[in-house]
Amino acid sequence: MYSETLKLFRDIAHSGSFSHGARLNGVSQSSASQAIQDLERSLNVVLLDRSKRPLGVTDAGRIFLDFCRDMVRREEDMHAELDRLRAVVDGVVRVASIYSVGISEMAELERDFTARCPEARLEVEYLRPEKVFEAVASDGADLGLMSYAESTREVIALPWREEEMVVAVSPWHPLAARTEMDVHEVDGLDFIGFDEDLPIRREIDRFLRDNHVEVRVAQHFDNLQMIKEAVAHGLGVSIMPARVMRHEIGQGRLLAISLRPATLFRPVRIIHRRRKRFNTAAQAFLALLQEAPREAVAPAVVS
Repeated sequence: MYSETLKLFRDIAHSGSFSHGARLNGVSQSSASQAIQDLERSLNVVLLDRSKRPLGVTDAGRIFLDFCRDMVRREEDMHAELDRLRAVVDGVVRVASIYSVGISEMAELERDFTARCPEARLEVEYLRPEKVFEAVASDGADLGLMSYAESTREVIALPWREEEMVVAVSPWHPLAARTEMDVHEVDGLDFIGFDEDLPIRREIDRFLRDNHVEVRVAQHFDNLQMIKEAVAHGLGVSIMPARVMRHEIGQGRLLAISLRPATLFRPVRIIHRRRKRFNTAAQAFLALLQEAPREAVAPAVVS
């Protein structure tokens, strides 16, 4: 039984999708489906419940998934030890990231990483925060980048940066001429928020509540891009990290207003599984993140 098949089954089972698992392993969906059918035939059991969407894992599949995780982990540990002996930085580092660590920022990191480690490869998947944590905890990713992460028995959260949160407004909003404002001036305004199940929503709600501020939540979304679009179209104001607005500020579509004297920061963390044995590529990428943390920038204002 080849390790490639074990990895393929693990990724299909984690994602609940043949196409997603196939893409992660560089094979076609039909090849992935055939490989799992051959695997089930050789084991004489059904591993996946194909009647469900996303795919379900049968009782036999769960037993086999535990085996796959253990074997793949052992193989990764072996390669990590061999890499250290060879002192060569190569291999693949798998990163799960929240969407707001933008593609442009990750492209910059990838350029730095490739210049430093030309034999290594970076694979990035963008997910909701809870899915980033799940990917790292289940060994679907070597490293995770997410906000509001805390260490657990399974996962370690390392500090990366603290991002200043600001009030985001459209250039046509009555507050557009301001560069600073008191949080109490947000009271009663139409507000574009995050979905209630997201940690950033809970932190913003707590911040407003602690400052005795109430807003009218006009709309809420599960990602920053939709919130930025709603604000840019004048549907309300929002509170978000200044860093994620740089592109829209440069285009003149959004403005950032600093909150004074009360301030709010979004903590972004690097997470990895405890006792994780990194290959040299993952070690090098973690070092790159830690040696040059991307600190929050001051809010830019279009005049």
